[in-house]
Amino acid sequence: MLSREEFIFTIGYDGPAAVVDGHAKKRYGSLSTRELAEKGLFRAAYSSAIWSKAPKDLETVVEVYNRVSNSSLTVDSPLERLFGVFLINVNRSITL
Repeated sequence: MLSREEFIFTIGYDGPAAVVDGHAKKRYGSLSTRELAEKGLFRAAYSSAIWSKAPKDLETVVEVYNRVSNSSLTVDSPLERLFGVFLINVNRSITL
């Protein structure tokens, strides 16, 4: 399985390997889910929330997203489609 930082900054896949944005990983990899969301990095924040599997993290992403975008999403909304992130098992990564 990928590390948290690799997973949240995965930008695509090359066969069985995740392609990771190395610059973003280095710059933002240590931030919490809330900090990522507050910086407007909602895809990374959502990825962090589903990686942690903590309902509180997902609620945080939805709360910040709704505040910034004036939306009314809930944790039951199809967020995986909105952000294009699904939790899958990948064992290799390629960092760019």
